[in-house]
Amino acid sequence: MKQRLKIVISLAAGCAMMLSCVCAGAENGANQEQNRGSESVNVYKTIDQHNPVMVQRFGADPWAMVYNGRVYLYMTGDEPVTKNGSKPKTNDYANIVTIRVLSSDDLVNWTDHGSVCAAGGRGTARWAMNSWAPCTAWKTIDGQDKFFLYFANSGGGIGVLTADSPVGPFTDPIGKALVSRKTPTCDSVTWLFDPAVLVDEDGSAYLYFGGGVPEGKQADPGTARVAKLGEDMISLEGDPVAFNPPWLFEDSGINRFGDTYVYSYCSNFNVPPEGSPQGFDSGEIVYMTSDSPMGPFTYAGQILKNPGFFFGVGGNNHHCMFRFGEQWYIAYHAATVDKTMGWNAGYRSTFVDKLALNEAGLPAPSKGTYEGVEQVKPLNPYETVNGATAASMAGVTTKLANEEDRKAGTGPMVAVSEEPQGWVAVSGADFGEKGAASVRVKVRSEKVARIEIIPDSIGNEPIATLEIPASETDTEVTVVPDQPLTGIHDIYFRFSETGTTLIEWQFE
Repeated sequence: MKQRLKIVISLAAGCAMMLSCVCAGAENGANQEQNRGSESVNVYKTIDQHNPVMVQRFGADPWAMVYNGRVYLYMTGDEPVTKNGSKPKTNDYANIVTIRVLSSDDLVNWTDHGSVCAAGGRGTARWAMNSWAPCTAWKTIDGQDKFFLYFANSGGGIGVLTADSPVGPFTDPIGKALVSRKTPTCDSVTWLFDPAVLVDEDGSAYLYFGGGVPEGKQADPGTARVAKLGEDMISLEGDPVAFNPPWLFEDSGINRFGDTYVYSYCSNFNVPPEGSPQGFDSGEIVYMTSDSPMGPFTYAGQILKNPGFFFGVGGNNHHCMFRFGEQWYIAYHAATVDKTMGWNAGYRSTFVDKLALNEAGLPAPSKGTYEGVEQVKPLNPYETVNGATAASMAGVTTKLANEEDRKAGTGPMVAVSEEPQGWVAVSGADFGEKGAASVRVKVRSEKVARIEIIPDSIGNEPIATLEIPASETDTEVTVVPDQPLTGIHDIYFRFSETGTTLIEWQFE
């Protein structure tokens, strides 16, 4: 039985957990305190809570891309800035120049791939000031799978980056905005941002973007656009076409459900208290349908209420829908961790829940939860597992493993202990009937340390303790567990000291 832990807020501890950002200053981790006798460690979530998906930093405006049996999440890199441990200023999005990347094949254990250095003076697209609300797609071009990352340069245009891998490194293929105020039909769009991309079954691709509320046009802003992309995915084929989502605010989404194209978005905050004529409220995810990717679109229904409805903390509402296996899911963000830290400054974390469908197989009102989704497959502990793969972690951060990846911002990551008794945990590892004979870890450590391996609950006794030597180079340590592990277990790796790096691990 999984143990639920008593959570106590500790703002001072949370402000101290600052992560070093390789692209643009400070990123902040989480801060809740878990009581274990005389020991304590900062905690974000218990392992049976699958939301938010990431605890080592903030990430918002999620977009999911399914590729080769994995879900890749791309998120706006919310980056709190504090000074001398002070409470950060309210998130105004001005210093966002990175895009977070995570991936998972089970929707519970997420591997951190770092943060794409997308915009700003040290970013790939130096012409851009910001990198908001990413979306991604892949397409086979000349026999090779290519990956395309679109992002908003604040509210002033859409950029595109390309890569040969879902995690980069990404490059800027055109050296300027793909969509700008100079693009036909776009000069009057209030907010030229929030892209969504669809690669259709015939290989044609479409880009959706726009938002904002012109004065006096709250019910019919007219600021949404759709454009067909060129075969190269980095050019437009024809001028963008305007369409009219009722009460549009922001947050383009696009999916194909059977033969129906679903455009989804967030309603603005001018909806009357009694609701819109269509029946939705302010800041709610709703959708339109069409039998063509270019429209016309007709209003069709509601999908997800504002995060404040589910979690007691509101704000903007941004989502994506994706199919993984036979199930549809919705990813969205909520500022729950920010609230728990006592900041209430609007820094957001990504959640994933099941998407409800109606009788026609189209989106239906869905729920936001802390529990999240069920693990869709067990983790295989007999394969090498990256140290930055986790269902949860506490007193631990993740960093790039290799100095040469700092410019790109993404690459192999490692887990590094920041507090004594910090831990990394994975969910649902299947050890089978025979069980594990030994466990190997690859590590390096600033000082002599121990890593305890604990099954199922952090309060349980360790089944193995690895003695870690002080070394600046990678070291492999193998130990035989005190008792064989069989069946399915959650596994914690608990660090005795700060400055211990977990590179990878594998049971044998």
